[in-house]
Parts: sequence; structure tokens; C-alpha cells
Amino acid sequence: MKSILDIQKRMVPDLVEIMQKRFQILQYIKVMQPVGRRSLSTSLGLTERVLRSETEFLKEQDLIIVSSQGMSLTEEGNDILDGLESIMRDITGISKLEEQLQKKMGIRKVVVVPGDSDKSPWVKSELGSACAVCMREALKGNDTIAVTGGSTMAAVAEMLPKDLGEKNLLFVPARGGVGEDVKNQANNICANMADKTGSKHRVFYVPDQVSSSIYESFTKEPYVNEVLGLIKSAGMVLHGIGDAITMAERRKTEKADMEKIMEGKGVAEAFGYYFDEAGEIVHKVQTIGLQLADLQSIEHVYAVAGGSSKAKAISAYMKQAPASTVLFTDEGAARNLVQG
Repeated sequence: MKSILDIQKRMVPDLVEIMQKRFQILQYIKVMQPVGRRSLSTSLGLTERVLRSETEFLKEQDLIIVSSQGMSLTEEGNDILDGLESIMRDITGISKLEEQLQKKMGIRKVVVVPGDSDKSPWVKSELGSACAVCMREALKGNDTIAVTGGSTMAAVAEMLPKDLGEKNLLFVPARGGVGEDVKNQANNICANMADKTGSKHRVFYVPDQVSSSIYESFTKEPYVNEVLGLIKSAGMVLHGIGDAITMAERRKTEKADMEKIMEGKGVAEAFGYYFDEAGEIVHKVQTIGLQLADLQSIEHVYAVAGGSSKAKAISAYMKQAPASTVLFTDEGAARNLVQG
């Protein structure tokens, strides 16, 4: 017998569309509260007239409150949103997407959040929230967590809850990163994660890429050697997946290496490795820190990347990813990955 939702989708399709729209509004308010109507309208791509009508309805239902600072969820609004999440995942087919991708990639788990972070930047916060939920479940206490840099990792840091610090965590940069945009450096992100959760962190002030001679010199330094030991012994790794050319340009890659990446048709980057669509390594940067081979012995490897434009990069890297990987991505990337 068909479920009530299946019948509703056939008999009253407008009802499902309205529910999806209101769910998205509540979801955005939760992430950005307190938030103004104009900001909400721009981010969700709704006219102010339509949004005014919807928020008035949500206010009448006591799901949101409106103040001079903006709109926020009420306690009942939070409860409704929590209850709607599993229903909406079934309606939109996200649960099925997760199963398809997990089997296709041969990894431990895939978590898909609604939306497309290319179109709605706030979806990155949803990726961060999803990652935080799984971290809470996986961490046992006295854990060391190695973290890479990047804007997605910075979004994860913002969403970590304070009570995660009760597990006595230590955040360490997965590799060097001096020379990158400061706010997206692994050192800064680790410090933010530690601050958000009341945990400890270590800094790792070494260049992102070095020559062989400098590599040997750096690794002989006692402090560098100590932090490297912490990185290699981490029980969890949090990392992003980058577009190859974007990352190469960000690193100010030398012309010869850039040509090598382009001639090799590199589409993805992670941990200083550049991959083509088949997942083959076309170039590797000499970095001090976590190497691709090290991931095989780490219990929890969390890859966080979203946006429909990232699908090709995610697909390429996942051909090399260890089986212990949990991928956190968004609907925009997931739908492209299934079709690819």
C-alpha cells in the first residue's frame, strides 16, 4: 500500500512543494538566526512578497519569532524542523541518493544535505552541522583530530557545538599551510575548532610546499617532529576536496607544475595530491604532514565538499579514498555524482 506521502505527492503536489519551501525557510533561519527578511529573500531566491506571506504564516503558527534583530526559531519551530528532516529526505529522494553513492564509491557512508552550496552559501553551514553530528557519535574521548585548510573546513569549525569539548579533544593541522589565506589556513581553523569546543590545539608553522632539502631539514626539528607524530597518530581526519586548477592557482604553483597538472587533465586536489578523472595522481606537492598512504590506518576519515561544480573533483578523489571515508556533500553535488 502506498504511503500517505506518496499519495499526497500524486493527489496534492502543491502541498509537497509548499512544505519543501517552508522547510527550507525554517532551515535557513535556524542556521543564520537572527536573520532579516531581505537577507533571507536573497539567499533563498524568493521575492520579498512571497517571503513575507510565508514568514507571516510561520509566525502565526508560533514557529518563528520576529524582533528588531531579525527572525529566529521558537522552541516549537526547532521541534517541527527536526521532525521534518527525515520526512523531507524521503520526499526529495536524498536518502536514496546516499545509498546509491555509498555503493558506487565503496566507502563507509555518504551524508547528503539539501541544497547546493554553489547557489546558496549557507548550505556549507548545513554540511558543517552534519559533520558535527557524526563527530559527536564517533569520538570516544581523548581523541586527536587532524584538520586540513579551506573554506569548507572553516564552515565546519563554525558549526561545532561547545559540548564536543567534553570529550577532551586535540585539534592539529594535517599539514603545513603558511602562505595560504590566513582565515582558511589549517592552523587558524584548528584554533577556531578548539575555541568553539573548549578543546586544545597545536600549531604547525611550516610551508605548504617545500623542496626535498628543506623537507629533510624541517623534519629534523624537534617541535616539527613532535607535531608530525600527533598528526600521524590522529584517530580522525577532517578534510576538504578542491578543484585542481583552483588549488594550484591558490598555491601560486610554478609554471612547469601547472602545465603538468593541466596536461594530465587534473580535476581534483586533496592533501597536496592532484588527480585526473580516473583518480590517477598526475602531480604531488612535497608537503610536510599527512600523506595519502597515512589515511589507510586512520579509523575515521571525514571528507567534506559540496556544490554542483565540485562533483567531478569529488568523484576523482573518491577513487583513491580509503574505505573508512565518510563523505559529507550537498544535493547539488550528489545529483551530479549519481548521473556521472
